[in-house]
Amino acid sequence: MKILHIITRLILGGAQQNTVLSCAAQVRAGHDVHLAFGPIYGPEGSLLNEARKSGATLHEVASLRRAVLPGHDLFCYAALRRLIRGIKPDVVHTHSSKAGILGRAAAWRERRPNLPAVIHTVHGLPFHDQQPGVINHAYIVAERFAARRCHKIIGVTQAMCEAFAAHDIGRPEQFGVIPSGMDVDAFAVPPDTRPTTRKELGIPLDAPVLGIVARLDRLKGQDDLLDILPDLLERHHDLRLLIVGGGWHRAALEKRVAATPGLEKRVIFTGLVEPARIPSLLSAMDVHALPSYQEGQPRTMVQALLAGVAVVGYDAGGIGEVCRDDETGLLVPAGDRATLSAAVDRLLCDVPLRNRLANQGRAFARGRFDSRNMVAAIERVYEQALSEIHGHGG
Repeated sequence: MKILHIITRLILGGAQQNTVLSCAAQVRAGHDVHLAFGPIYGPEGSLLNEARKSGATLHEVASLRRAVLPGHDLFCYAALRRLIRGIKPDVVHTHSSKAGILGRAAAWRERRPNLPAVIHTVHGLPFHDQQPGVINHAYIVAERFAARRCHKIIGVTQAMCEAFAAHDIGRPEQFGVIPSGMDVDAFAVPPDTRPTTRKELGIPLDAPVLGIVARLDRLKGQDDLLDILPDLLERHHDLRLLIVGGGWHRAALEKRVAATPGLEKRVIFTGLVEPARIPSLLSAMDVHALPSYQEGQPRTMVQALLAGVAVVGYDAGGIGEVCRDDETGLLVPAGDRATLSAAVDRLLCDVPLRNRLANQGRAFARGRFDSRNMVAAIERVYEQALSEIHGHGG
């Protein structure tokens, strides 16, 4: 099978990790795999090396940009049509909003006459209530347009599918849920990793640590953790807040910390780190928090569970499908900082609760988010779409 994946940017993000992992597994399965992406820039890191190692044939599309740029977008649409025409894939699988809209439109116009099968994965909602109304509406209209130009739509969580259905995007028979998978064994670290990592970070072994692994973005919730930190420090005097990740919002966060007396010695910014370092950094934490306002499937929360770390998160997007309240973590209404603070405090104080949730969470994550299950399920979607095309003339 010849497969072309299209994604907007190969930054260090969940959608990108999912896509590169899929490419590598599909190459190992004997498929001819291609990956198209736009220019990689900014402080959010790059997965280009991992993409090269996947074995897929890479294609950089210079006009594929994240921002809405009508001129670039027209060039990109034409470039994607040429690429699809040249490769002649059996399947075009798009990821992320911009690549999803332009890629599906281009693939649909290049059917010959029935192929390729056009598949799209919703890793996160392009429209949400934090946007201005006109932008929100524009994304909904664009997604309705694109949904008519593909055969199947995969949601990484049920919440993604339900949000599309609520806005009349796509047909019910197009949708299916496939959780975003990962190497579940990579997060089991040796026992001496925790003290070694804490020593490297300058954190005492007996100090409580609240952490977050996420892109530094105003919607990811690092600001909310800084909001509740002074209150938590009154009850946990040695508490550290470990902020892992890079992004455009870092300068604003560091300015907040510098402006608040006493926080500079309690907040640790690691900056952007290689994915291979994430398991050791998670091992240094007692609680992993993700108070994100807009989330598809929270991969770093899954990773925290795989590492045996208790989690707390806002009930936004697909977070509740990973952080099941009082089963795999503590779930908090989005934006409710007082309840967020109370939940973190509860986990820091109640060690048996923390251990119970961490153990249950690890078992849940290993069963549900194994990348091998994801890759097999995606291939079944491809086969179903191809079967329907051949059976019904496209």
